[in-house]
Amino acid sequence: MRIFAIKDVAIVDVKNGITIPEQTVIIMEDRIDKIGAQGKVGIPESAEIINGHGLTLMPGLVDAHVHYFDAPVFGRLMIANGVLLVRNMGMPNDYILPLQDELNRGEILGPEMIATGAILDGNPPLIPSISVGIKTPEEGRVEVRKQAEAGVDMIKVYSRLDKDVFLAIREEAQKQGLMVVGHIPDTVYLEDAATAGLRSSEHFFGFEKVIAKLLGEPVNLHYAGMGSDASYFQRLGEVNPEELQGVYQRIRASGMTICPTIITFKVGTDQKAFQTGNFPRREYISQMVMDIWQSQWGQQNDLSDYIWKNWAQMVSELNKAGVPLMVGTDLMFPGIFPGYSVHEEMVIWQQAGIPAVDILRSATIVPAQFMGLGERLGSVSEGKTASLVLVRGNPLEDISNTQQIESVFLRGHYFSRQDLDRLLDEAKKLARP
Repeated sequence: MRIFAIKDVAIVDVKNGITIPEQTVIIMEDRIDKIGAQGKVGIPESAEIINGHGLTLMPGLVDAHVHYFDAPVFGRLMIANGVLLVRNMGMPNDYILPLQDELNRGEILGPEMIATGAILDGNPPLIPSISVGIKTPEEGRVEVRKQAEAGVDMIKVYSRLDKDVFLAIREEAQKQGLMVVGHIPDTVYLEDAATAGLRSSEHFFGFEKVIAKLLGEPVNLHYAGMGSDASYFQRLGEVNPEELQGVYQRIRASGMTICPTIITFKVGTDQKAFQTGNFPRREYISQMVMDIWQSQWGQQNDLSDYIWKNWAQMVSELNKAGVPLMVGTDLMFPGIFPGYSVHEEMVIWQQAGIPAVDILRSATIVPAQFMGLGERLGSVSEGKTASLVLVRGNPLEDISNTQQIESVFLRGHYFSRQDLDRLLDEAKKLARP
């Protein structure tokens, strides 16, 4: 049995929003065995000692919205960045479910995974390679049963679904014991989707229609193109703040969690760079991934700067209103990098005024609980799985300190800083042989 003892370390208590100094943590196999004050915890003779002086121990980070591809590269970059759990939000079942099993059994390098399987969209679907097109409510119910039988963890819905089909999918998913997550269909108003039981809303979709409605503009409840009403974000300052707060409180009361992926819209302001291949961290992006970027988004125009900035303002207000938030990146969108973009997303939140403790909760305990894994992941606690990150500096003082990674535990497997640098080198070689 491999045993580690981390001595004289500060521990982040994400639940209470504090750091506890001068602690000793004993890790046995894949589990946190004991935690206690320095000198008060017995250290087994066979333990490997890690000097935690000047370091902070925090839970592994979560990317709550990925499309996991190029697994040998993605897995190494995730671990090197302390991202130890992901929620895959759309890939064909015959690809993602076997990969999920391999990751969760530790057969290949990479984070643990929760997966939705294929996306359920209208017919024809927007992204045929990873979606199932559905025309009628009965087709929706049948597909949910197929997804459940395949073993998905959640059902993901998408933008082109008709309202009656969306409602049928939600009803059948409830019967199958599966939550429904994803895009708010363009045929459904955001608050109606929340009331109907959409458990997580991804990106800003639906909120542009909220702005339109509060401005007294007609709300187009039909599909007219992805983000077709995004220009309403430019008019956010015209909205009555009290009326907007009322919407936020109703979202909170519904139990919906928001995964905003602000970073997607920020990098979307410079899509030309990712179309030409002239961008930082190019060495981590394989030609295979570049080809997908080009085929799916090669003709996309740069997004307006105000979209991500005003969306960030709304996300900060959602946090103040107590709406649960999860950090996610929409990995596989051009300009999103495995692991790295999680840290970039968190910095955006901090710049928008969200306290570091709330950001860290949204990247650890909130998504872990949302995914049904809160009993063993999301916090540094006795009995939980040893998926942990040691950093220099206190992330509760400045969230960018999560980037100062000294070492990582993934289910008890220890990666020193030297090991993490080796993973980064391996990722470059695998991406650019």
